[in-house]
Amino acid sequence: MDDESLLGAVLGDSREKMGKAVAHAQAEFAAVRTGRASPALVERLKVDYYGTEVALQQLAGFSVPEARLLVITPYDKGAMKAIEKAIQQSDLGINPGNDGQVIRLVFPPLTEERRKDLVRVVKHKAEEARVALRSVRRGARHDLEALEKDGDISSDELERAEKDLERLTHEYVAEIDRMLQHKEHELLEV
Repeated sequence: MDDESLLGAVLGDSREKMGKAVAHAQAEFAAVRTGRASPALVERLKVDYYGTEVALQQLAGFSVPEARLLVITPYDKGAMKAIEKAIQQSDLGINPGNDGQVIRLVFPPLTEERRKDLVRVVKHKAEEARVALRSVRRGARHDLEALEKDGDISSDELERAEKDLERLTHEYVAEIDRMLQHKEHELLEV
C-alpha cells in the first residue's frame, strides 16, 4: 500500500465514523419532544409484544393529522394494550387515548420551564456528540503517528494529514452546532 492510500484509509475511516456520530446526534435530537407531534418521539419505544421486546415502528404505522396529535395504528389489534403500556411507561408524560382501532397521543403545549429543560438536554446531547467526534480525531491521529513511526509516511505527510483531519473535525462540529441551533430554535418557538 502506498502512502496516499494509507492516509486516505485513515481519513476515510474517520469521515465515516464522524458521519455516524452526527447521524446519531440527529436521531437523539429528533427524540426530544418539541411542542409538535412527531413519530420520531415514539417509533423506537420498546414494546413487550408476546414476550419479546420490539420497536414500536415494527408494530404500528404513524400519522400526524394535526400539529399536536400523533395517531398510532397498530398492525395487530392484539398489540394495542402492550403499545399503550409502553407509552405510559415512557418518559413522554402523555396518556394515550384508545378507540379500539387507533391510539391517539395529544401533545400539550410545553411550559417555558420545560422548554428550557429540554434545551439543556439537547445541549448535553450536542456536547456528547462533539466528544465523540474528538475521540474519533484522537484515534485517527494516533493511527497517523503510528504510520509515521513505522516509516510508512514522512513527517510532512503526517502534518498535511493532521491538517485534513482537523478540517474534517471542524466541519462535523459545525454540523452539530447547526443542528443544535435549529433544535433550540424549535424548542423555544411558542
